[in-house]
Amino acid sequence: MLTNRQLQILQVIVDDFVTSAQPVGSRQISKKDWITFSPATIRNEMADLEELGFLEKTHTSSGRVPSEKGYRFYVDHLLQPQIMSADEVTQIHSMFKTQIVEAEQLIRESANILSELTTYTTILLGPDVQKHKVKRFQIVPLSEQSAVAIIVTDNGHVENRLLTLPPAFSPSDIEKMVNILNERLIGVSLHDLHRKLEVEALAVLKQHVRTADDVIQSLIGISSGQNEGKIYYGGKTNMLNQPEFHDLNKVRMLMELMEKESQLQSLFKPNNTGIQIRIGSENNHLAMENCSVITASFLVGEEQHGSIAIIGPTRMDYQRVVTILDIMSRGLTNALSQRND
Repeated sequence: MLTNRQLQILQVIVDDFVTSAQPVGSRQISKKDWITFSPATIRNEMADLEELGFLEKTHTSSGRVPSEKGYRFYVDHLLQPQIMSADEVTQIHSMFKTQIVEAEQLIRESANILSELTTYTTILLGPDVQKHKVKRFQIVPLSEQSAVAIIVTDNGHVENRLLTLPPAFSPSDIEKMVNILNERLIGVSLHDLHRKLEVEALAVLKQHVRTADDVIQSLIGISSGQNEGKIYYGGKTNMLNQPEFHDLNKVRMLMELMEKESQLQSLFKPNNTGIQIRIGSENNHLAMENCSVITASFLVGEEQHGSIAIIGPTRMDYQRVVTILDIMSRGLTNALSQRND
């Protein structure tokens, strides 16, 4: 267990290194108003903290920087949420008061605001699209031979598919089909849409529309996407502004990871509710060994959920990010739940 003096020194080193990105020395610590012990005592304590694995010594300075173990201890035992300015709180809350109808647009805007407020990269994983339920079905003719089938879900998600219409498929046929599909499909999840189309809707449609079979076979592919939520980015290149990522190889690996959506799904989806923090090697990915990831989940109604991930260097401003993420996740949950009612 660390002594109170060691706890104070560790906290000062983490806080100062987060701000300056420069190693912290004993003289710098001794100048703090609340530090009452001498530089010599501080140096001894820093040496002990280094021996215990909480600090590391750089090659270019006599100062110390936090180790991954040091950050983990800081996050678990010393972290205090930051008090945000009234303007920043207003900026977040004002977004939820705007007349944004579609959930996807609200999530996209949230990603942008988070990246602006934190200066880090934001990734939002939207709710599992396959759990969305059909709210409205439309077929919009483009010509005598083609049309666009559109499905709008209860969360504002839109799926569409270009259809080839059979010869002599009349506007009245389209109208009959749309009416039947809306009668049979409203409230059905995209996950169950294939089965409903094949088992229930097709039989009814054949009774009323002579050439419905060909059109239905095209419609069956309308929700054939992966059973995963959409990914929204904010400040995708913000990491390039961090001194830790002036190494082009580190940047390349991180940018390549950003393009692999399946890996992002598993990396950044929280295991449970609440704020979670993974530091460096805890991310179990080479591209993320110099990064920290802070995640939180948000709800859409009673069943669906998405997640927010803030990616920054291990020298992340944990206090600020945790506070912003907590406000944003609760705000998103409230806003999306209201839109889902």
